[in-house]
Amino acid sequence: MNILIPTPLRPFAGGQNVLQVEAGTVGEAIHALTGAHPELRRHLFTPEGKLRAFVNLYLNEDDIRYLPDKENTRVSAADSLSIIPSIAGGSDRRGGRGFGAMQINP
Repeated sequence: MNILIPTPLRPFAGGQNVLQVEAGTVGEAIHALTGAHPELRRHLFTPEGKLRAFVNLYLNEDDIRYLPDKENTRVSAADSLSIIPSIAGGSDRRGGRGFGAMQINP
């Protein structure tokens, strides 16, 4: 299956925007990804091994949080998994509304 890598995470995935992994479930796919690119692990998972709250995974068009089997959802080679980091608004240094650089916590 293909895993779509967002721009901020590409430096930790060999600069690739799409990576292919073999997996039977969403969880296996994300672990295969971090096995092949260990630097991604700290950006996707907490030290306790849970997916970070600001990381959203979409299997094709479906948010896995709302799928009955969540990370245990079966996948096929034709599926795509998208990693979508949450982006929050904020203000610039002058106190106005603006967009800052996205920071991915270690």
